[in-house]
Amino acid sequence: MGLAPNAPLVGRGTIGIFDHRATTTLCFRSMAEFAWVARGPTGEVQKGVMVADTKAAVERRLRAQQLNPQRVSKRLSFTFGSGVDHTELVKFVRQFATMIDAGLPLVQCLDILSSQEPNPILKAALLDIKSTVEQGATFSDALRRHPKIFDELFVNLVNAGEVGGILDTILQRLAVYIEKNVKLRRQVKGALTYPIAVIVIMIIVMVVLMTFVIPAFENMFAEFGGKGELPKLTQVVIAISNGFVAALPVLIPASIALAFAAVQFYRRPKGKRFVHKMILKLPILGPVMQKITVARFSRTMGTLLASGVPIIDSMNIVAKASGNVIVEEGLIYARDRISEGRNLAEPLAEVKVFPGMVVQMVGVGEQTGALDTMLNKVADFYEDETDVAVAALTSLIEPIMMVMVGSVVGVVLVSMYLPIFSLAGNIKGE
Repeated sequence: MGLAPNAPLVGRGTIGIFDHRATTTLCFRSMAEFAWVARGPTGEVQKGVMVADTKAAVERRLRAQQLNPQRVSKRLSFTFGSGVDHTELVKFVRQFATMIDAGLPLVQCLDILSSQEPNPILKAALLDIKSTVEQGATFSDALRRHPKIFDELFVNLVNAGEVGGILDTILQRLAVYIEKNVKLRRQVKGALTYPIAVIVIMIIVMVVLMTFVIPAFENMFAEFGGKGELPKLTQVVIAISNGFVAALPVLIPASIALAFAAVQFYRRPKGKRFVHKMILKLPILGPVMQKITVARFSRTMGTLLASGVPIIDSMNIVAKASGNVIVEEGLIYARDRISEGRNLAEPLAEVKVFPGMVVQMVGVGEQTGALDTMLNKVADFYEDETDVAVAALTSLIEPIMMVMVGSVVGVVLVSMYLPIFSLAGNIKGE
């Protein structure tokens, strides 16, 4: 018997992944943190933080724990990001997988992990997830209430594990995926941090030289015979310094305005697309970023497919997690072509974002029915390639940056010491 296209796939103990995701927003509202003060059965004062929909929900939960609420107030959060480190998340996932594999009930696992969790943000989230599961929701539904901690990929993998009855296996894959993803992020930082740091230091050094050091030498030269006798190089450097100091009251607000304009430009879709396109086309950094992008796509896609997530849903998640607008557009194009009945390799070749080897291996994986295995092999290869590329990039950029900084500082120092050498020669001649 067939089902209508939009019919909910509801069964005893399971729920269809499409309808499940659509109805979640109707079942649960956005969460907030509440600080509470209550008295226990013997009159002792207890304090804590709880994640809930409303203040009334916190009070009901406290009374269910035999606590008399005294004060409940909504907390203002100034935390950047989720407030949960990736290492903490990996630790939670691995411990949770071990407990599930040992046969412990879901609620008991959450109770044990929340009681020993030192991070207050993750602890509050686990307590709320436990309470939500106790009310009859699925584990993936409860996780979806905390999108800053558990992203869409995390929730969809857990949902696939629940439906397939392999939650412990899925959690182990999640832990491996998070660790690999953290490694990729560190490689991105390693590729970008060093050149940015050197450029910033060079700018600071030049500002100090132009603002303080060169004017001090200029005053000293003026006392020993005036500017007319100075070497040409020294005069040019002093003129640049004077111009910089004179323009400083304008340069500071102009620099702030330029930085603000750049941020606003990047926030716009066209601006972000332009920046991401330029990053991939940079002569030295571009190939490294492409390798990182390929490794991230392959690892994420392989993990999702191996966990039983449908390929269309996997493409949606991978596109959002790509970190690059150009790559995201290419993956969305590939997803649309797949929904029309085509395979994955052909549209990937058309978007010209992924190397030919990747496209060919994806094609082989589709033909052999082992696409997830092939994608994980591609991810392993490109992660190793990224290690080598980042190391080569650092070793290449380091001498280039040192030469640049040394040349600029050297020109300034030579220009300042030329008059001193000339003055010493005149004194010796006399």
